[in-house]
Amino acid sequence: MTLDTLRIRQDFPIFERQVRPGVPLVYLDSTATTQKPQSVLRAMDEFYRRSNANIHRGVHTLAEEATALYEAARQKVAAFIHAADARQVIFTRNASEAINLAAYAWGRAHLKAGDLILLTEMEHHSNLVPWQMLAAATGASLDFVPVTDDGLLDLDAYRSLLTRQPRLVAFTHMSNVLGTINPAAEMIRLAHAAGARTLVDAAQSVPHLPVDVQALDADFLAFSAHKMLGPTGIGVLYGKRDLLESMPPFLGGGDMIKTVHLRDFVPNELPHKFEAGTPAIAEAVGFGAAVDYLSALGMDAVAAHEREIIAYALERLEEIRGVRVFGPPAEQRGGVASFTLEGVHPHDVAQILDTFGIAVRAGHHCAQPLHEKFGIPATTRASFYVYSTKEEVDQLVEGLYRVKKIFG
Repeated sequence: MTLDTLRIRQDFPIFERQVRPGVPLVYLDSTATTQKPQSVLRAMDEFYRRSNANIHRGVHTLAEEATALYEAARQKVAAFIHAADARQVIFTRNASEAINLAAYAWGRAHLKAGDLILLTEMEHHSNLVPWQMLAAATGASLDFVPVTDDGLLDLDAYRSLLTRQPRLVAFTHMSNVLGTINPAAEMIRLAHAAGARTLVDAAQSVPHLPVDVQALDADFLAFSAHKMLGPTGIGVLYGKRDLLESMPPFLGGGDMIKTVHLRDFVPNELPHKFEAGTPAIAEAVGFGAAVDYLSALGMDAVAAHEREIIAYALERLEEIRGVRVFGPPAEQRGGVASFTLEGVHPHDVAQILDTFGIAVRAGHHCAQPLHEKFGIPATTRASFYVYSTKEEVDQLVEGLYRVKKIFG
């Protein structure tokens, strides 16, 4: 099954937009956030127009409708990642908060001075800083799986590091800079054999690949709605039931409480124990609609489309003298191409491309240590999704030739 991108693009109102008169939008920044189909926008608008109310405690019609919509979204997300129980899906604000939840609630309860947390050199800051904070608070130490020159994890070094018996291994399933798709199931199996728990930063993989948390055997897995056609302001921490049950609440107040007295409280059951206060109800509804949209496309088809697009993009970028693309070959990466253009700062590349309506990202992409590893301060990043076309890749390449001409 292949995606009909021309039909898909008709579902996204933003592609009617012109960046400036006569300059249509070429959106190549989906790794940062994706555009939203009409069905997601409609679902959220319909909620606010017809069913807006707070959830769980009300008994009136609107409250019961809102509660049903919110919990239906949780069921949809659970089914999308093949969770055994929807109670294992904790709604957070984003993947960053999900990782922080695990670091705070699980990490502080289970890690102590001298314990090892094993990360990788390709992590997003959101899968570095929470563990740095935890290590500082507990006395645990950090070590890192190295990245090879071709943008892959050094799995021999990983196996060697596992002999030090880390308590936790946390790693990205797919790099937001290199596009590298890491062998998550194998890494988790090896970590478990060494006695470690695992957390997978799946912010880039769940939107782009079929992900089955039970097949992976992940202990924790984090991702965000806005990177998979959904709204901002909502994400997920998936966790194994026994781990979530053993963890103390992360935040206090609202729906995370079963009973409260002046001097003590009893926390609620899963998943509500970790969802303090009024949640992002409309955003959950939009998240459910996004999952419906992707499910209808089929994640195998989504992944196949991106493989085709990134293979074409890498081929075209290789034509341009002075362009250096970072990361592995197309068959080992998702739809991300981070590159430098000799003699031109990545921010200048991005700014000039924008004058032609081409939206790319420039900077360290919240992965500063990875850029330091390659000895560069920044890259320009083009990233693709279900609505991306080969014609847009051609426009990117034409734009880069024009950048080269401007800079002589």
